[in-house]
Amino acid sequence: MKEKFKKKSEKDEIEQLELALSEGNTQENPKEQKEDEEKITLIMNRINEIENELPRIKVNIDTLKSQIQELRDEIEKLDKTIKDVMMLYEVVSQEINPFRDLDSENPIVKEIHELKQDLEDIRKEIAQIRGDLKLLAYHGVDLDKIIYEAISEGET
Repeated sequence: MKEKFKKKSEKDEIEQLELALSEGNTQENPKEQKEDEEKITLIMNRINEIENELPRIKVNIDTLKSQIQELRDEIEKLDKTIKDVMMLYEVVSQEINPFRDLDSENPIVKEIHELKQDLEDIRKEIAQIRGDLKLLAYHGVDLDKIIYEAISEGET
């Protein structure tokens, strides 16, 4: 805050000096001339300080610009990496997605579906064999003799 007021006061002083010089108002009083010279000296010193700080400020700005560009490049790389990961996720989730149709073209899902169908067929055959065995036992057929003959034929 002090600098703002200081800069305004210095600016006002410069304007006052310029106004006094433009009006041709030369002061005869040596005390006022000395004060004016001191003010001019202070103003010139401040201008020199500002001019000396400008190159350093420019270097800092250039450094910040390069750092911002580096960050932009890194963000672009991260964005590309994230897109690649998302694409990979899509591929994997399409291959192994439990919520997709069983009729899809995934070979693993097809094989599972075929195995389920084979298991169902085997269950039906077992149920049919049980029914046949119950029927044979009901009619008095000697199942032990049939089983023995079937086993002995398979061994020869």
